[in-house]
Amino acid sequence: MSKIILIYGPTASGKSNFALKIAKKINGEIINADSMQVYKKLKILTARPGKEDLKKVKHNLYGFIDINKSFSTGDWLKFAIKKIKEINRKKKIPIIVGGTGLYFYSLVEGFVKLPTIPIKFRNKIRNLNKKIGQKNFYKRLVKIDPLSKNKINSNDVQRSIRAYEVKKYSNKSIYEWQKKTKTIFKNNRFIKLYLNYSREELLKRINARTKKMIKSGAVSEVKKLLKERNVKKEHYYKIIGFKEIEMFLEGKIDKNNLCDHINIRTRQYAKRQTTWFRGKMKSWTPIDPNKLTAFTKKII
Repeated sequence: MSKIILIYGPTASGKSNFALKIAKKINGEIINADSMQVYKKLKILTARPGKEDLKKVKHNLYGFIDINKSFSTGDWLKFAIKKIKEINRKKKIPIIVGGTGLYFYSLVEGFVKLPTIPIKFRNKIRNLNKKIGQKNFYKRLVKIDPLSKNKINSNDVQRSIRAYEVKKYSNKSIYEWQKKTKTIFKNNRFIKLYLNYSREELLKRINARTKKMIKSGAVSEVKKLLKERNVKKEHYYKIIGFKEIEMFLEGKIDKNNLCDHINIRTRQYAKRQTTWFRGKMKSWTPIDPNKLTAFTKKII
């Protein structure tokens, strides 16, 4: 079976260009693994590939979902598997690139199919946590689900609540559900690469990308969208830059502060991506982005 190339890295690390270079050399097609680039609008803010890049290599799963619709990791995985199979049938190499760690995790490790829990039931568990406090809530969790004791930190509210509601609703530990999780691909099919910039270099790249984004028309992009009817702005706020540009258009911040605000959020996001790599991607190969040309030749 053909290999599947996976390229992960923090925002502004040059993942897309690296993937493009490889795809051109090995007759590959690119599949998006970025949770923001799946949406149809705000092409500039989400840094989707440009027209010239799209002409050079086939790109998949970019700009095809309405932002007002829910789109989960499970949804992405279904689309990604379908595209991988399509690309294989064409005797091409799938190259999956993006910065959403959970997408890659679901592909490599498999996606946990947990039961669908009614919102009323979930709210009941959340209210219980607030009422008795995390310390007492954790004690109750460990009592009903001993498997959680050495897997969930006693201060981790979100994971405690999730484990508690799954156990209470299904009478089965979330870790029993996870044991059934399998990927359809053998691990030796994956070439797993991580673009490993130093913090100083990455910050410079983030600052440069923000300036380029503003210069390329990100403000006009947001302004145009805000004029549309029935825009649910809260759905767009998860996209870095949207809320900041809205503040700029409302006169709450000036252009210099606009870039600063976007840079801060982007740096925070990049830090989360790096943390994910350290915790969940220990088997991946970190590569020096300054030596991508040499590494591209090595892959070929």
